[in-house]
Amino acid sequence: MKPVKVGVLGLGTVGGGTVNVLKRNAVEIARRAGREIVITRASAKDLTKARICDTQGITLTTDPLEIINDPDIDIIVELIGGCGAVKDMVLQAIANGKHVVTANKSLLALHGNEIFAKASEKGVMVAFEAAVAGGIPVIKAIREGLSANHIEWLAGIINGTGNFILTEMRDKGRDFNDVLAEAQALGYAEADPTFDVEGIDAGHKLTILASIAFGMPLQFDKVYTEGITQITRADVEYAEQLGYRIKHLGIARKTSEGIELRVHPTLIPERRLIANVDGVMNAVVVKGDAAGPTLYYGAGAGAEPTASSVVADIIDVVRALTSDPENRVPHLAFQADALVDIPVLSADDFRTAYYLRLSAEDKPGVLADVTKILADHQISIEALIQKQPLAGETVVPIILLTQITREQEMNAAIAKIEALPTVTGKVNRIRLETLG
Repeated sequence: MKPVKVGVLGLGTVGGGTVNVLKRNAVEIARRAGREIVITRASAKDLTKARICDTQGITLTTDPLEIINDPDIDIIVELIGGCGAVKDMVLQAIANGKHVVTANKSLLALHGNEIFAKASEKGVMVAFEAAVAGGIPVIKAIREGLSANHIEWLAGIINGTGNFILTEMRDKGRDFNDVLAEAQALGYAEADPTFDVEGIDAGHKLTILASIAFGMPLQFDKVYTEGITQITRADVEYAEQLGYRIKHLGIARKTSEGIELRVHPTLIPERRLIANVDGVMNAVVVKGDAAGPTLYYGAGAGAEPTASSVVADIIDVVRALTSDPENRVPHLAFQADALVDIPVLSADDFRTAYYLRLSAEDKPGVLADVTKILADHQISIEALIQKQPLAGETVVPIILLTQITREQEMNAAIAKIEALPTVTGKVNRIRLETLG
């Protein structure tokens, strides 16, 4: 059979890694795919820029549309990133009858429903393993490996920048801003780190994971996101004393009332495997009714780890080229006409346990006032730490772990605690998950 011709849009870190992996492992890849796969064209903004890949034999251009409109190209690999013009490029490729492979999580989280619908109409595939957790094949694991299961919940460390920051804060006792500056110097965080540290990047990825897990449309606008900028060294240390680690998790849980979609700092028991995922590494736990909890761990970014997922998608597309569209693996795991618009819960209806840290005057009755407020809102205390004041200090920290309660009740209780004349400042709150 004739070789499958691929056009790559974007020759940055992931694009260069994809070229390298496809060239280096060409023979092995052809044995797996059943046909030779050749990158014949690629686009980049600056053709004079030094690259990490060998572009010999590849026709280069600064205009992606030249590749998209080339009738000889079978598969478009979109590695530019972002939305806007890139969305139009992907839709044009689909309209031209070309299969698409992408690592673009924001594009899919925001516009995936439209893109997949157009792809189904044209009978082409859109593959996106690299859009979530880099080199970890978690999309295929949920969509295919766990397809016999009713997925109950999933939770993941799906942003390496945030995980690096929290790891450094725990291991070296450093402050958030200090570690963030190092992450930027190392290239883990952008000059504007908002997407990473405020949970937006993880929210995009969680949107995709939840859709595949539960068979629902992509709904990023309904994901609750909370960042890690308010986490202090004290919170990290107290969590350790209580037997927990703080991780920035994306969590999707199916309840009788609907789906919880949330990204936020989370206390996890230190004995859990995911609590010991450190640095820039990623991990996702998926709980199925038949398989139980399964853990997927690996590099969440980087040239070749992400390229591994991109090339695996290209191989899948090549394998499916001779299949009828209706017999292929569905884009979002469930058949397109079987997606269900399951209600997504508001933050007020989340149910979880909590870590609370407050500062209060060192006077009798303060703790009794706090515990009474919690009891009035049916919130039970699981554990408590009250420190002795330092010499000359009149304010002491109080740390509480609660049992599971509804977020609306917790918010109301915190407001009343903060209004107590003996409590100073804001109550710091972190959700807690046992992931058992």
